[in-house]
Amino acid sequence: MSSTRIPQSLLSGRLTAAFLKPSKTPSYSTLQIPRLFFRKTITFQRMSTKQPVFSSSPSASIQPVEELPPKLQEIVKLFQGVQEPKAKYEQLLFYGRNLNPVEPQYKTSENKVQGCVSQVWVRAYLDGDKNVIFEADSDSVLTKGLAALLVQGLSGRPVEEIVKVSPDFVVLLGLQQSLTPSRNNGFLNMLKLMQKKALQLYVEFETADNSSSSATTEKGLLQNSNLVPNADDNIVNGGIKSSETDNDFREHSGMGNVLGDRGMRIKETLEKELSPVELEIEDVSYQHAGHAGVRGSDGETHFNVKVVSQEFEGKSLVKRHRLIYSLLQEELQSGLHALSITAKTPAEVDKQ
Repeated sequence: MSSTRIPQSLLSGRLTAAFLKPSKTPSYSTLQIPRLFFRKTITFQRMSTKQPVFSSSPSASIQPVEELPPKLQEIVKLFQGVQEPKAKYEQLLFYGRNLNPVEPQYKTSENKVQGCVSQVWVRAYLDGDKNVIFEADSDSVLTKGLAALLVQGLSGRPVEEIVKVSPDFVVLLGLQQSLTPSRNNGFLNMLKLMQKKALQLYVEFETADNSSSSATTEKGLLQNSNLVPNADDNIVNGGIKSSETDNDFREHSGMGNVLGDRGMRIKETLEKELSPVELEIEDVSYQHAGHAGVRGSDGETHFNVKVVSQEFEGKSLVKRHRLIYSLLQEELQSGLHALSITAKTPAEVDKQ
């Protein structure tokens, strides 16, 4: 039997190509042997290999790109198309340089993002179509770029879309390795504050639209978007403070435990309308002395409210807040400045 020696360079080249370019569907390559005294064809089948790490799909827990607001989808795809961290960094700087600054009068403590290395301010308001418009600014060029990314991605969209954006979308951007942990946290805090501002605007608009208040009052509600974020998942504003946690609810014992006339009215109203299995009302107006001078408020301007009721079953967080907000509309129009609301069903409490 005759044999033909195949050059090692040909074999190694073909085998290497097979591993560098894995294919789900096996295919065949034909290796042509130089003609000596006869022609001989040898066929190699490409061997299956494990899927490369870089091509693996994101975890099922990460929100799909298709569910993000359209402009945010474009930004995510742009960053996914860039592999070099330096290029992503330069893109952030570009965003920052082109971000319109926030007017000085809006750079207040109420608009300041907590938990950021740099100073960051966020403002939100509704346009004529009830879409949310965001403004942001920072004293750091990089942080300003991160804020600009969110402003571009979320502005001009309805509240429902904005509040549905999952914080883990930052994974899709691929910025984790380019940012320090503190800047990552700051970025997420910006997103949280924007979502809370959007939720607040929605609740205020719907409540004002359904009330008998004057056009001037309604306009004032729409323009008031100065929320105060806390370290937990809370927001405060002239109407609502939204919260899913109540870890600090009892930390203020010794002050605010004795309810005044307004506190008692709030308690009686919620007991009558919601038949709660658990109800806690806490007057924390002493923490907001700057708001205590509202005419007719008797100093009772800020309350923490925790309600556990079956009436919340099947209702979203927004609808629960709207319900409480509407029940206390008279108080809100007569000097009550802000509520911190924790609204849960008995089943949700049992799961904790």
